[in-house]
This record gives sequence, structure tokens and C-alpha cells, in this order.
Amino acid sequence: MRPSEEKHPELLPDNFRLHSLGSGGDVDFGEVIEGLLQTPKSVSPKFLYDARGSELFNAICTTDAYYPTRTECGIYRQQAQAIAAQVGPDSVVVEFGPGDMSKIRLLLDELRPLAYVGVDVSVAQLEEAGPPLADDYPWLDVVAVCGDFGPSALLEEHLPGDRKRVAFFPGSTIGNLDPAAAQQFLHGLRNMLGTTGGAIIGVDLRKPVAVLEKAYNDPEGFTRAFNLNLLTRLNRELGANFDERRFRHKAFYNEQLGRVEMHLVSVVQQSVRIGEHSISFQPGETIHTESSWKYTREGFTELAGKAGLEVQRFFTDENAWFGVFVLGVK
Repeated sequence: MRPSEEKHPELLPDNFRLHSLGSGGDVDFGEVIEGLLQTPKSVSPKFLYDARGSELFNAICTTDAYYPTRTECGIYRQQAQAIAAQVGPDSVVVEFGPGDMSKIRLLLDELRPLAYVGVDVSVAQLEEAGPPLADDYPWLDVVAVCGDFGPSALLEEHLPGDRKRVAFFPGSTIGNLDPAAAQQFLHGLRNMLGTTGGAIIGVDLRKPVAVLEKAYNDPEGFTRAFNLNLLTRLNRELGANFDERRFRHKAFYNEQLGRVEMHLVSVVQQSVRIGEHSISFQPGETIHTESSWKYTREGFTELAGKAGLEVQRFFTDENAWFGVFVLGVK
């Protein structure tokens, strides 16, 4: 992968830079095989986001069924001034999984940070969203970093060491991590933020099961296509021979665990080859592709506290379907 500034430097804003933390969103042959050889089978949700997957996810966010995006954005529009007052100006905002960078736009005029760093597994998303953001906010230093989201020593090289840091983690992406991994991620944030930093985190809250399940089974079929696109990607990038017609999309709320699960279900007995490996499927056997954990306000407050972060402000919508937590370091 070559940063876009090496391709067309004359076309890019002066206040935009793109860096790579190694393989970024490239498919890791070993990681995928390991997941498919497990019982039950699974593939990390990060592999859902190739260029086509990112397009489909953006389409999902426009549907009536998928409430999280419009609900969270409504909170930012209404509460941007209050959020900025709590966070303070002149910070470095680090967003993990920014996608099309639309949500940070709802806060920038009030936050007025010195720099914005967007970290995403999809280089295509960064190349598409980063330059327009820099164009629209010429006073802002925009840095796009391609790599697995989360604090790391490699990411640290691209962060100013002498400025207050504010982590921005919207979209309830924290819910894609199981609670133990979420706590570990938050602990990493705590270390990255130092003693004066803060965080703005969007969290999907628990609500009626019918609302949850419709959101992940939209009538337009975008989520189905998004899930099945994983197989297309594995065929293209790993030389696998998945037949999408032999799998179906399934998403449901696991009430016992408090999470929505997304699976690809084999509809027949079959065998799929990936390199030298043969992966067997029984009818009804699934590949678990994503979980989305849902929290109560109290549950997420406790989780953040265990990682050394405390809730300074909490914002929600009129239905209490989504929560935005503004956190500080204990």
C-alpha cells in the first residue's frame, strides 16, 4: 500500500497527510484460517471493511431500520457546544474507525482542535474522506492513519506529545469488542491520553429486541450484502472458493449475552478451499462475523471505571436508545 500523497501530491491539501501502520486492512492469511478452523467458526469483523464493505456499511447507515447513526448524530448536533465545553479547545482529536469522517464534522466547529487524526483499517475510506475534510477545515491539521484501530506504539509516532489528547470513538464500535477486549481497549486509551486527556465514546444502549433485530436485518438488504461481501473478499484476496449462494445472512439478539450477533450460515453440507486448507461445513453451521454488545448506562460507566476512566458528562436521545459518554482520566 502506498500513501495517496505519493500518488498525486499536487492534488492533496497542504494540511492533509496519510500514513500506514504496516499491513493496515490487508487480509492476514493466518488469522482468517485460524478463525475458520475453530469451533465455532469466526472471522474478525475488521475484515468486513474492504472498499465494497465500507460502501455497503455507509448505505446501511442511511436506512430507516438502522437507528444508531441518525440517533447518535442527532445527539452531536444538539449537544456539540456542551461536549466542547467539557473537553476544551486546542486538543489533538484521535478518532478510531472514522469511516467517512461525517461524525467528527458535527463537532469540529465547537471543539476547535489543533489537529485531527483518523485511524481506520480501510485505506480507501481514508483516501476518500480525508482530503475533503482538510479542504473544508483549512485551519485543521488532518492526519489519516491506516491500521488496526486502537492505541499502539506505532500510532504514538504520529501523535504530538505536548498536546492534550481527546479520543473520539463513535458509532458504538466499542460494542464490536467483547467486554474484556473493550476494557483492554479503554485501558489503552487511558494510557494514550496521559493525565489530562479525555474521550468521547458513542455507545448503543439496550432496547426492545424487535428494534435491535430490525436494525441488523434491514428490508433493503444492505446488511445481508455487507455480510456476504466478506466471502467475496476472501475469494479475491486469499484465493478461496466460497459460493455466496450456499450461505445466508443471519442476525439476532442474544439476550443472555446482551449482544446482536451476525453470522453467515451454510445452507448445505460443503467444503471450501483456502490455499492448502479445506474447511468443511455442515448444514446450518455458521461463521460468526460480528457481535455488537449493548450496554446500560450503569454497565458502561462501570466498564470505563475499571479502565481508569470516569464519566464527566452523559448525553442521550429522547428514547434513551443511544448514549454519548464524555470521559476523563481518573
